[in-house]
Amino acid sequence: MSGYTFRSIRIDLSTRTVEIVPTPEMLCEEYLGGRGFGVALLSDAITHSWNAPEMPLVFATGPLVGTAAPTSGRMSVVSRSPLTGTIFDCSVGGRFGTMLKRAGYDYLEIVGTADRLVALEIDGDAVTILSAGELRGRTVSEAAAGYDSSWSTAVIGPAGELRVRYASIMIDGHYSAGRGGLGAVMGAKNLKLIAIRGGGTVTVADPAMLATARDAIMRLLRTSQAVFGEFGLAEFGTAALVDLMHARRMEPTENFRKTLFPQAGAYSGYAMRVRFNPKKTGCAGCPVLCKKIGEGRAIIPEYETVSHFGALNANSDLDTIIEANRLCNDLGLDTISAASTIACYAELEGRTVPPAVILQILCEIAMREPGRGDALAEGSLRYAASQGHPEASMSVKGLELPAYDPRGAYGMALAYATSNRGGCHLRAYPVSHEILRRPVATDRFSFEGKARIVRIAEDMNAVVDSLTACKFVFFAVSLEEYAKALSAVTGRDHDAQSLFRVGERIWNAERALNRANGFTVMDDDLPQRFFREEGSSGARVSILPIDRKAFLAARANYYRIRGYAEELASHEETR
Repeated sequence: MSGYTFRSIRIDLSTRTVEIVPTPEMLCEEYLGGRGFGVALLSDAITHSWNAPEMPLVFATGPLVGTAAPTSGRMSVVSRSPLTGTIFDCSVGGRFGTMLKRAGYDYLEIVGTADRLVALEIDGDAVTILSAGELRGRTVSEAAAGYDSSWSTAVIGPAGELRVRYASIMIDGHYSAGRGGLGAVMGAKNLKLIAIRGGGTVTVADPAMLATARDAIMRLLRTSQAVFGEFGLAEFGTAALVDLMHARRMEPTENFRKTLFPQAGAYSGYAMRVRFNPKKTGCAGCPVLCKKIGEGRAIIPEYETVSHFGALNANSDLDTIIEANRLCNDLGLDTISAASTIACYAELEGRTVPPAVILQILCEIAMREPGRGDALAEGSLRYAASQGHPEASMSVKGLELPAYDPRGAYGMALAYATSNRGGCHLRAYPVSHEILRRPVATDRFSFEGKARIVRIAEDMNAVVDSLTACKFVFFAVSLEEYAKALSAVTGRDHDAQSLFRVGERIWNAERALNRANGFTVMDDDLPQRFFREEGSSGARVSILPIDRKAFLAARANYYRIRGYAEELASHEETR
């Protein structure tokens, strides 16, 4: 089978041993790569604490990485989350996945805890563990400064070293394995930095067939308004969503107490393009290039970041938003959880946090400064609970919600609740149907049909993350096109249905691992605010509380479709 190197690396930092291990063919067949590899590799260790030496931290490529398949340059980072306690994966771009594959490896598994701060260098066949004491406390940019463009780096900032529960791992400076605190897992292992380079090639079984599959994918991409349209991702990046969510009255504002921020136009994708005249960049192997870099190398933030450091914190100052994003990248913080935790703090304090103080708090959090910084470094749920008001945390399973208010899109409400990793829009994305109206428009204020839409999207995205492709592409293409690309690369026959079965296997495995750590039906729920409080209405749109009975009925239907009826029955018996 082509597309894999059938070699991987296992490193034990406690003993400083490096082992080159075969990648099992059964692993490739049943879990594909990326997220699937991580799920399988964590299955025997998942009940260990996130900071136990036995807990693996996995960096995994997919079978399309290093090939001509579009958007095939991503990888998955997988471990157990310090923030949620769930199994957790982050799909991340940049060049690290491509370099890992070209160095001759399918995945990198790290266990153990070093007795001092270390760095890891992988230069083709040479794998070296180095002392990194001089990098302690350094920012991401400072720590990576010693490596030129021939290397790709994965670095934690001070936040990861100090185990902030939502610390990120930064790839190549500004691609973030951000959510869930995997940077804290890396910090708990006393691993500051991984640098990798490789110059090998990836074998493809049928290059001509892959070229045909690539052409089909590219034709569909070029016709997609969401991707390459005048106001699409290629032109404005994900910040193109600012104006759309504003118009639909579903932009989370002031810790989700409102759903409309009148000053949102100050940081829209259009406003940032006019001001910064950004250039396009993106992950290895990507034709979309949704990342934007402005004059002076300013990184244009993603939609979630601008919305949460904007509306969620009642802040319209674009300079502050840009600087908050830069600080989070350099200190190694997840922008969504950081902004959400500050918004939660603001609500409990009964005041709006001024722009300059937002930046000050980010530094306090990253350095775990005694008092406010250390308390907020625990995340919004733990902080709110410590203040006697856990209901002020807008999170599911402890993971802070992204920038789509569920009162404005009921499919998104169900997807947040059922997500295996917590409040997340990347497990399923019903907003595609409900707001973007692709591939089929659905009523955003109804649960009808949403259970099946969510289930299909969850399985599909498990496949996408295991192929390590980009979800944005699937606004235009389907698993049918990627099944042909995968068949061309591997030489094995795949179709959409066989890939969906793999996705279902991965999803159910994740849920089983969460159950082993005590997660139940009771955790598949939303903050009560969404069932009790209205959002902001106007422009012929009323954002009303979600009907609790309708939500529970949709969730029960989801369990039935998933085959989780026994879980629901057991929950009902114990109520």
